[in-house]
Amino acid sequence: MNDDERLLHASSFGAAAAAYAEHRPPYARAAVRWALESAPGPRVLDLGAGTGKLTDTLIALGADVVAVEPDPAMLTELRRSLPAVRALKGSAEAIPLPDGSVDAVLVGNAMHWFDMAVAGPEIARVLVPGGVLAGLWNVLNDRVDWVAGLARISGSAAVGPRDTSASWRAATADAHLPGSGAAARFGAPERAEFPHGQRRTADSLVATLATRAGMLVMPEPERQATLDRIRAFLASGPETAHGEFTLPMLTGVLRVRQARSEAAGDG
Repeated sequence: MNDDERLLHASSFGAAAAAYAEHRPPYARAAVRWALESAPGPRVLDLGAGTGKLTDTLIALGADVVAVEPDPAMLTELRRSLPAVRALKGSAEAIPLPDGSVDAVLVGNAMHWFDMAVAGPEIARVLVPGGVLAGLWNVLNDRVDWVAGLARISGSAAVGPRDTSASWRAATADAHLPGSGAAARFGAPERAEFPHGQRRTADSLVATLATRAGMLVMPEPERQATLDRIRAFLASGPETAHGEFTLPMLTGVLRVRQARSEAAGDG
């Protein structure tokens, strides 16, 4: 994906902000705890916070949270659902916080949209020495046969390489790196996966997949044909054809610490 395509996909969510808030899953609490366990303090920036799915979990775990989101429609949803949270307009490339103001930066299903050549130094700037950066991705557990079938039938616009347990690690391996030959701002990554699930019906699962970036930018006839194909698959399966079911998922986490030179202030 080139820079123009990345920008188009990253900016597509605002048009579906209400649907995103309704249908996107939260994050496994165990995953968020693991992301934060080595942070030097409780102050957390939820960067690219969207409608507040990760923000809500951070609050429940007792973190002192500030949320930053670039899209006005997504930010409106976040402020509506979590009015007590400090929620600011900004981006990973221009974070509206002072130097050394947070102990951890967490990113839910968004780090792959960042221009890390610019965002890496910004994230390092707002972190305290020894601060933590963690990206979290909710992925489909395609080790389950019917979920693997759903991924195949849906196509890459709805279920891409970052969206399945089989491939999320490879697809996000370099998400914390600048990718431009610039010095890395963070140390070696640690990764972990945590079981997760979301109660869905066939209709609500279709609505969830319709909020994926690839689906949002798809021409309407192709988009409708894809959603119809997913509906037909779900209607044909014993696990999904009747009433509610649990969609098997994982929350995958990539966790890094600020590089030593950054923490020492000489980077």
